[in-house]
Amino acid sequence: MAREARRGRHPKGNKKARLPQGRVVLPEEFLPTTAQEMRARGWERCDFVYVCGDAYVDHPSFGMAIISRLLEAHGYTVGIIAQPDWKDPASIDVFGEPRLAFLVSGGNMDSMVNHYTVAKHRRSSDLYSPGGKMGLRPDHATVVYGNLIRRTYKHTPMVIGGIEASLRRLAHYDYWSNKLKRSILLDSGADLISYGMGERSIVAIAEALDAGLDVRDLSFIPGTVYRSRTIEQCDRPVILPTFQAMQDDRTEYARSFGMQYRQLNPFLGRPLVEEYPHGVYVIQNPPAEPLTTEEFDAVYELPYARAYHPSYEPMGGIPAFKEVRFSLTSNRGCLGECSFCALNFHQGRIIQTRSDESLLAEAEALTHDPEFKGYIHDVGGPTANFRVPACQKQLSRGACVGRRCLSPEPCKHLTVTHKAYVRLLRKMRALPGVKKVFVRSGIRFDYALLDPDHTFIRELAAHHVSGQLRLAPEHVCDEVLCVMGKPSNSVYQRFCKEFERVSREAGKEQYVVPYLMSSHPGSTLREAVRLAEFCRDMGYNPEQVQDFYPTPSTVSTCIYYTGLDPRTLKPVYCPTDPHEKAMQRALIQYRNPANHKLVKEALRKAHRTDLIGHGKKCLVRP
Repeated sequence: MAREARRGRHPKGNKKARLPQGRVVLPEEFLPTTAQEMRARGWERCDFVYVCGDAYVDHPSFGMAIISRLLEAHGYTVGIIAQPDWKDPASIDVFGEPRLAFLVSGGNMDSMVNHYTVAKHRRSSDLYSPGGKMGLRPDHATVVYGNLIRRTYKHTPMVIGGIEASLRRLAHYDYWSNKLKRSILLDSGADLISYGMGERSIVAIAEALDAGLDVRDLSFIPGTVYRSRTIEQCDRPVILPTFQAMQDDRTEYARSFGMQYRQLNPFLGRPLVEEYPHGVYVIQNPPAEPLTTEEFDAVYELPYARAYHPSYEPMGGIPAFKEVRFSLTSNRGCLGECSFCALNFHQGRIIQTRSDESLLAEAEALTHDPEFKGYIHDVGGPTANFRVPACQKQLSRGACVGRRCLSPEPCKHLTVTHKAYVRLLRKMRALPGVKKVFVRSGIRFDYALLDPDHTFIRELAAHHVSGQLRLAPEHVCDEVLCVMGKPSNSVYQRFCKEFERVSREAGKEQYVVPYLMSSHPGSTLREAVRLAEFCRDMGYNPEQVQDFYPTPSTVSTCIYYTGLDPRTLKPVYCPTDPHEKAMQRALIQYRNPANHKLVKEALRKAHRTDLIGHGKKCLVRP
């Protein structure tokens, strides 16, 4: 089938749907979701069928939209099966067998994090489902969908991707079952994993399959993981501990994770080999190279419908879409390297940015939406104020191995500037129809302070915050912050004073509101008590506290499972007992009467009974 024929559109005349935002969206603006829609485009079958745990939202904040539209731009036809009934094999047979491959993703969020709190209680809603309804995707969605496909299509190529597959690409600790699990490649029955953001690897996979290569021969594509019976094809492979060895000894898992951590460089990384029983190897190729600014712009300028599929309108739409509808993604990657964050394994440390022109064009388009009220909700990414590479060396040789850019002390070669970001925000504020531009992505406050020119902090306070600036110091004890990879508490305090000072200069009364985390590795009850004292002294009563959540492929999760920092193999204390975790959490919310029993118990165990009494410094009464 010629590629030109694959790119046909629906005939006009389909029933219109009006989204709650007021914009009329036609079904033909989306990729086909039924066989009837596929045939209406003149396609005999799809080149790719994308199966996803999220509802279908055609917007570049959703991975399914980016990958499907990118393939379309390269001339391939893609059908979408969103949230199939995993109990019915016919649910993935909507389009029949694809010409090239099935693509499978659990969705924008890990399905287990989406379903369960850190206490392993079932959540009540799913923001990526129609009307926020829970239960429209299975636990471990990528594995379940993969096995569902394999029940009917035993030999059709299958590629899995998205955050769930990306962070489970090799053996990993699974918090919900409390055991070490093997690579998701094996459990899902897939042929390949496209890990990371996936644009480069998915196009390379498509072109190789379209050229007639067997999926089992695709062992050469960066940003992919494959299985093999031999490692002869690998160039200078790094041999990881075997899966059996890691099951027998958790130290071996810590050692393996440290080896993986040192091979995340897309320019200098080497293949990783993990051996499983019966002579099976799971092999991870080095990460794909980051996108150039031109390539990044092109991804975000694809013809997205920028709406959820109109079929969801009767159910109330997709809550997650409403959160990002008037937000702009300006960058990718994060040089912060927080231990509890998986961005290092997924997006990497090299900052990638879109051009001002691309972002301004997208912002200008928002102003024509009938429901746009003049407020751009965010211009950012993983960290909003990272708009330049950490140093020039990263552009050709990648991020340093064994050295972090910001912690424990900033690297002397670190490039610190906010000029490009300030320039962008000023241009955006000046657009006709734009009343205010918020910065709601996290900002790295230590990086902001390192810039001798505090123009960014002044403009942040004057133009881009409304009353409260939410920051994530996470803790106040330097012992814990060091494990977290966060700056010392004194840096946070300096930023708060500076922000409040420039707010007063701007004639505004504004404050920093901290996000705090309990039970992170490195935190004993002693440190938890000091965090409670911090809340007391600043008069802060947090309604929500994030208890440390051990999710796959983070340094902190490895510490939680092994008791060792994988970078050094040194022991680190980690609260793993649910009761101790409950005490640490209760201490931060000590004002809540429901927590008083736990707070008293924690204070006694920490030998801090001086905080039980009637004095002003006491946390609870006797």
